[in-house]
Amino acid sequence: MSATPTRSLASRLMLVAGVVLLLAGVGILGWVGWQYFGTNVVAQREHERIRGEISEAWKAEEDPVTGAGLLRVPRFGADFEVPILDGDDDATLAKGVGRDTDGALPGEVGNLVLSGHRVTHGEPFRDFLKLRAGDEVVVETRTHVFTYELRQDGDRIRVPFTTSWPLWPVPDPEAEGEEPTEAVVTLVTCSELFRTDDRNVVVGDLVSSERKPGA
Repeated sequence: MSATPTRSLASRLMLVAGVVLLLAGVGILGWVGWQYFGTNVVAQREHERIRGEISEAWKAEEDPVTGAGLLRVPRFGADFEVPILDGDDDATLAKGVGRDTDGALPGEVGNLVLSGHRVTHGEPFRDFLKLRAGDEVVVETRTHVFTYELRQDGDRIRVPFTTSWPLWPVPDPEAEGEEPTEAVVTLVTCSELFRTDDRNVVVGDLVSSERKPGA
């Protein structure tokens, strides 16, 4: 007489477990969808909004409070234009490309260090590994357009996150403590699309500095 209630309880427990697993799966899929699709939509809207703020500030002959300017990389597409924001924390990189505030400003002698995501949050450096030596990196500020030329391919230099030389004033593992004499740019991003302990690095030299008309 007790077998039926026992089977009934077991069936209910299995049903509850199945529902819990189903909800957990839906939750995980939702999180993945948000991370790899939703954050890109939000970031692209932020890019557009911040570009508008920068444009309005420049029209008023003021430096934007949001950051250093705009980044263009022809290798990433003719319409690629991402705001450069001061800082490299998660909140900043969710809105554009981050500039290391301990490094140089655009066009200055020293190392202009720019970091960006390869996946999620607008993924501005998604095609980083497709960069080739000789590619141009263009940085526009209120008064100037600076063009840098890359020294190496985007997949050539891979270092652990703990490696500090890409942030040095002279980004060279043999140049610790040296004073900079040239203006360079260093682009930095994650090596893999998902979790990684490494980052890819590419360095470029300033080859052109053009003052904007009326600036």
